[in-house]
Amino acid sequence: MTNIVTKATELVYQMDNDQLNQLVEAVKLKRTHLARQAVRAFTISDAVQFTSRDGRTYTGTVRKVNRKYIVVDTVRNGSYRVPATMLQMLEA
Repeated sequence: MTNIVTKATELVYQMDNDQLNQLVEAVKLKRTHLARQAVRAFTISDAVQFTSRDGRTYTGTVRKVNRKYIVVDTVRNGSYRVPATMLQMLEA
């Protein structure tokens, strides 16, 4: 683990329940911020790729951009609703 993660982990073990709830809320807000920031990087018809949970890599084009998720059309496998943070832009 990195130094900052090690320090954060040590602090988590010292927290009481109220402090943990505040931390959870802060993590949720940060994840929402990162997801919305990632969404802004994509527009319709961008060429993208992503790796599924089973390890397969898919390529396709952006069909729709939502708040947190991007709808990606693939050639052989239909369309997928993918978190923007999991997508990688492909070179044109």
